[in-house]
Order: sequence, then C-alpha cells, then structure tokens
Amino acid sequence: MSEGPIAKIPNLDLAHYRFIIHNGSEDLREDAKQKLFEGIKENNMAPFYRLMCEELKVSIDDSLLESMEKVNEEEIQKLDEKLQDAEQNAGETEVSDVLLAKAELYAKIGDKEKALKAYKVAYEKNATVGYRLDIIFAFIRIGLFYSDNDLISRNIEKAKGIIEEGGDWDRRNRLKVYNATYLMSIRDFKGASGLYLDTLSTFTSTELMEYKEFVKYAVLTSAISLSRVDMKKKVLEAPEVLEVLHEIPGLEDYITSLYNGNYAKFFQSLALMEEKYLKASRLLFPHMRFYVREMRIIAYAQLLESYRSLTIESMATAFGVSEEFIDNDLSKFISAGRLNCVIDKVNGIVETNRPDNKNAQYQQSIKQGDLLLNRIQKLSRVINV
Repeated sequence: MSEGPIAKIPNLDLAHYRFIIHNGSEDLREDAKQKLFEGIKENNMAPFYRLMCEELKVSIDDSLLESMEKVNEEEIQKLDEKLQDAEQNAGETEVSDVLLAKAELYAKIGDKEKALKAYKVAYEKNATVGYRLDIIFAFIRIGLFYSDNDLISRNIEKAKGIIEEGGDWDRRNRLKVYNATYLMSIRDFKGASGLYLDTLSTFTSTELMEYKEFVKYAVLTSAISLSRVDMKKKVLEAPEVLEVLHEIPGLEDYITSLYNGNYAKFFQSLALMEEKYLKASRLLFPHMRFYVREMRIIAYAQLLESYRSLTIESMATAFGVSEEFIDNDLSKFISAGRLNCVIDKVNGIVETNRPDNKNAQYQQSIKQGDLLLNRIQKLSRVINV
C-alpha cells in the first residue's frame, strides 16, 4: 500500500446518510437519501444499491442496476486478468497489489462478504507488518460502515498485536484514532477521550473523518470524562483544539460554559449538542440520553462542590430552569446515589453531604471481608464433603 492518505474505502459518508434516513429529523432525511443514491451511482455500487432499495422499500431501477453490474464485472475481469499475468510474469509484490485492488473494489461497491474474503486472501499473501496493518484497518472501516462491532473489536485487538512487531509511527497513531472511534461507539468515553487527545497533533485518519469532526468528538468525550483541571490543560489550552474550536457551531460555548460555571448557558449549549451533534451522529446516537444525563449530573455536582447548602431557587436561576425542574431532576439523581446532597423541601434548600472517605473505605473493607469469608465457608463445605 502507498504511504499517502488512505482512500475512503468504504466511504463512511454513505453510512452516515443511511443513518440519517432512518434516524434523522424529517428536514434532513430527503437530502440524505438523495446524497446516498448519488454516492451509489457515482461508485457503481450495485450490491449496495440492491441492499438499500430493499431496506428503504424503494423500487429498483433495472437499467441502472444492469449498467452498474456491467461496470463491476468488467473491472473484476480486468483485475483477474492482471492477477493471472502477475502470477506468471511478476513477483510477489505485484501479485499482492492486484489482490489488494480487487479487495478494495469489492469494498468500494458495497459487497461486504466478497470484500472480507478478498482482503483475507491479500492478507495471507503478504507477510510485511505495514501491509497487514493496512488491511486490518480496512477490516475495521468495513466494520464501521456496517456497524459490525464484532469485526471491529477483533481486528483492533489483532492490530495491537501486530503493532508490537514493529508498526511504524503513522500506523500506531492511526490505530489510536480507529480504537478511539470504536470506544466512543460502545460508550467508553474515557478511553476514547485519552486516545483522541493523544493524537490531536498527529491526526491523519481522514478516511474516517475530517479534522473538525475529530476535534468535535475529542471535546465531547473529554467533557464527560475529564476533571476541570485536566479539561483546562488538555482541551481548553490545546493549540490544536483552539485552532478549530470556534469553527464548530456551539462547541466552544458548550465546553467553556461548563468550565467557567456559566450553567444557564451550559444547559442551552447541552440542548444544542443533543440536537445538532448527538442525534445526528450514528456513533453517539445510541448513547444520547446517557450522555445528556451524565452531563447534567456533572454540572450539578460542580456547582454543589462550592457550597454547603443553597436554595432551590438559586439553583434554578443558575441553570436557567424552573424550580420544579431542578427539584425533580435532583431528586432522581440523589435517589440513584449520583449526587451527594439532600433536599429540604420545607425550607427550599439543597444541602450537600460529602461522603467521609475514610468511612467509605472502612465500609468497603467490611463488605469485601464478608464476601471473602462467605467464599471460604463455601469452599470448606465442598472440601469437607
């Protein structure tokens, strides 16, 4: 494989349009549908065209399908002839290049099963570390395109093993971005944040996303997983973030309002993040409610840290919501053990009750000791029998 930018194969933009058609707001769906089918026609994606027509209950244009299939067959035939010639007259490198080109063609036209088989053949024919890693990255992209988490996770683990055999600097950083994107998709925001921030200055994975989108994900995952101190140091003072943060609508207000304690503005920004970014991202959409809930808890806890008590009225004013909303929201999180405070409804006050760390450790030791004794008793009964 060449050392330049990796081609968008498969094109993840099409997976995004597919997601919007099913889950986006009504005003976005028709445009997404148009862009999806334009991409299909442009790349002669006959197998994927069949799949989308069936999935979206759209009538198949027989003449269009026939023309795309004809183009696909001609290209595959040319590659088969080229492969035969390479096997007879050229070396292993030329054979590997043709095998790879054939796999990329299947991936490009949206034939998942044939692409996976072709990539496996190409993988087995070449033993170099760089070549194998590039094929594994292709497997991961196919997994991301079809939301196949099993395919993604298996190949990320495989790539980690091969990297230790001598993967170069660029591929090590690329793997971090791929892994971060997968971790974010399975709600490991802390793991994703660490890897995204590690690669801020070395990002080259434009086959996955553009740089602005990469920074957006870095900020969103950091907001939910970093302390205020780390947020300032790793995000708000990072030159790579500052360079594009103002170009991503609403994101700067979102992160700075949380850090600066401007909670009314933060709540407004959080609503914008939910509508504009979480709901519109096929990676974050499944975790949208969780993310919004956790960010509200973070904001409440951040305010409460500074006070022994404060009135419900003042909290409602600080967050720009009604007293009833604050009362109901805090009650849910307190009963779930997520906030260390109590509500005095008679006096309309929220009182913090920060846990005693030593007492908590003591209680944890007792609990663990009880578990250990129970296991020993069970084991002794088995041995005696």
